[in-house]
Amino acid sequence: MTKFSLDPLDLAALLSSRVCHDVISPVGAIVNGLEVLEEEKDAEMRGHALALIKSSANEASARLQFCRLAFGAAGSKGASIDTGDAELVTRQLIADERTQLFWSVPRVLMSKNKVKLLLNLCVLADAAIPRGGVIAVSSTGEDDRVTFKIEAKGVNARVASNVPRLLEGESEEGAIDARAIQAYYAGLVAKSCGMQVVVSSEPELVTIEAIPVRAAAGMDASTESAVA
Repeated sequence: MTKFSLDPLDLAALLSSRVCHDVISPVGAIVNGLEVLEEEKDAEMRGHALALIKSSANEASARLQFCRLAFGAAGSKGASIDTGDAELVTRQLIADERTQLFWSVPRVLMSKNKVKLLLNLCVLADAAIPRGGVIAVSSTGEDDRVTFKIEAKGVNARVASNVPRLLEGESEEGAIDARAIQAYYAGLVAKSCGMQVVVSSEPELVTIEAIPVRAAAGMDASTESAVA
């Protein structure tokens, strides 16, 4: 297994494809609803069409707002982002009748890339419980010592086998498509923050942690000393 490096243009193209994939379904539903309104005379059917348009517009807006923070510039270079805004867009994207979100990250101004990392890890956690469940997001420490922990609990909770490798910048096939780009991108953001992402699983639970590299190295050294 070797490290994989994407050309910047390819990275931008794949991220764009990922965003388009996220919004194309609700936008398509809006178009369908508008077509029904144009052709349908029955009041009940028009009511269903309006409800579809409203719910799909809300979904598209939620996904775009999330993607703006998780993938976009969201401010000038070096800018900070309010973690309260991160919580809001995550709740709009994830929390529904199937999935509960518990957010225990203090509301502070945090460096842009660390917030982007947190949001991308929330996406990985949500994907780990496709049938729904509970996602708990927390942080400890401050500034350069901050760590993130996201727990996803649900039936058959699991992460795709390639996710840990993608987070490390590795690819079995030597190529990455739009489906895999999000985990790869999360790994890039983690490295830019000086953090390491660790994924662990047990029955009905997936835990994703982002730890400062220096702290992770200290943990590894302690483990090796204990074994020795």
